Formats: sequence, structure tokens, C-alpha cells
Amino acid sequence: QVQLKLPGGGLVQPGGSLTLSCVVSGGAFDIYAMGWFRQAPGKKREFVASISRNGYTSNYADSVKERFTISRANAKMTVYLRMDSLEPEDTAVYCCARERTPYGLGTSGDFCSWGQGTQVTVSL
Repeated sequence: QVQLKLPGGGLVQPGGSLTLSCVVSGGAFDIYAMGWFRQAPGKKREFVASISRNGYTSNYADSVKERFTISRANAKMTVYLRMDSLEPEDTAVYCCARERTPYGLGTSGDFCSWGQGTQVTVSL
């Protein structure tokens, strides 16, 4: 059984930075692409970023390009989301997930094994 845990999250001022971590336990980690998603109050869950199993390919939503960076450390079974220049519009519950099919690039849009979310609030 794959479990994803997200230490981190919290309150940050506009323009600030925050790094989220997602630790995977159980199952293989280095054969799956991983993704970050978020859901703001009253809105649908949306894609934020994804990274291929070897970290060579990453994809970002237009709203976070040039501000967010996804990375991974396979030896630690962890995927990270570095968030810079945060805006109030980034306020949401963030979660990570694993791409359903192994050896993908994280571009299928088909993710599973959703981890528990963590709240990120951007406010003065």
C-alpha cells in the first residue's frame, strides 16, 4: 500500500517562499512519475506540477511556471515542491499523487494514491 505524507505547509506572506515535501512509503517509488495538485476553497482540484521518475522531465501549470520547482530524491522516496514568489491566489490545500502507470513522464493526467493534503495560506 502506498502512503504519501506531507510534512510542511503553513502561513506565508505574499512574495515569500515555501517548500513542501511528500514522502512515499510502500511500493516502488523510482519507477513512477509524481505530481503535485492543489484545491482552493470552492474550486476543483487542479494540476500544479509533475516530474518523471528520473527527474529529467517536469511539467507545470501556466499559473505557477517560473515560480514553482518540482524535484525528487529517489533514495529518500521524496518529491518536493519549491514555491517562490507566492501569491494569495496560491492559497489552497496541496497534495501529491503518483502517476497510475509506471515509467511515464507525468503527462498522462491519470494519477492515483493521493496523499493527505497540507494547507498553504498566503496572506499578510
